[in-house]
Amino acid sequence: MIIMNTDATEEQINRVVEEIKKYGLRAEISRGAFRTIIGLIGDERKADIERLGGLPGVKETRMIETPYKLISREYNKASGPGEECAVIKVGDVEIGGDEPIYISGPCAVESREQVFRIAEGVKMAGAHILRGGVFKPRSSAHSWQGLGAESGDLAIEALTWLREAGDRYEMPVVTEVRGESQVDLIAEYVDILQIGSRNMYNQDLLVKAAQKGKPILYKRHFGAGAEEFLSFAEYIASEGNKNIILCERGIVPVGKGKSFTRYTLDLGVVPAIQKETYLPIIVDPSHAAGRRDLIFSMSCAGIAAGACGLMIEAHYNPSEALVDASQLITPEELKEIITVCQQIHKATRARANART
Repeated sequence: MIIMNTDATEEQINRVVEEIKKYGLRAEISRGAFRTIIGLIGDERKADIERLGGLPGVKETRMIETPYKLISREYNKASGPGEECAVIKVGDVEIGGDEPIYISGPCAVESREQVFRIAEGVKMAGAHILRGGVFKPRSSAHSWQGLGAESGDLAIEALTWLREAGDRYEMPVVTEVRGESQVDLIAEYVDILQIGSRNMYNQDLLVKAAQKGKPILYKRHFGAGAEEFLSFAEYIASEGNKNIILCERGIVPVGKGKSFTRYTLDLGVVPAIQKETYLPIIVDPSHAAGRRDLIFSMSCAGIAAGACGLMIEAHYNPSEALVDASQLITPEELKEIITVCQQIHKATRARANART
């Protein structure tokens, strides 16, 4: 990164940017409270760093060794004192703020009546953001793929129901984008674009979704390491969109014998990632456990680990659900989880304040 002097002029900043472009690279400008820093995006070996460091207005150049420098704490701190955790505002909801946020709703949107009934239930339970799948990525080609896969008209109808339910119950809405062709359509209806775990590595989708300028809920792939997860999140940040909500949703179990959960919820990664990046990270216990009887425990553990929120699937009658019925909980159960998790958050925050 190139750190500019505190009194660097716009002309000097623009000069540095133009020089960076000459090497076939892109420049990411971050204006902090005290100074401006410029990050190089691309193969930095092409650049003459010594020459860039000698340009008017440049204080120093500094190498960042991590492959996710734009979202690293080191890069964020270089421009001056900043927030310990980025606060991503979606309407009246603050993700990464003082209180955990709760995202809930059906795994799949099945009808207008269903999504409205569930939206009302999760809102009363204390949820802040409404989720619902329209285009469903499934493990089997023979499984129901969601209303979005049935016809273009049904996709628009389902997105409209989700949007209207969010508006009625005053909740921002989020749904998953399964492919590049869906980005423009879905972005018209939702507040947050979700990139699911199976698409964590889809660079073209990450770039196109990032370019919409909306917050991105970015899920970790079940086989990805933490550094790999953050490195691919950098594709979103490199498009100028740092409104990234990271999501831990479980990794592939290891060892022999029967696994009693769908995935292994890697809670250790939550505080570890928080030391590496200022982006908020939430936990999805529904997909990790795959069992409704474990959602309460895993939710409590996620908040205790320091997660900025939870994403939990809910349905008024889980046995009726067309997708993931085994992991859905009722709005009443969600309310209990949120109540206890708020107490856990209060206790862990009090302990953290006492230690500082």
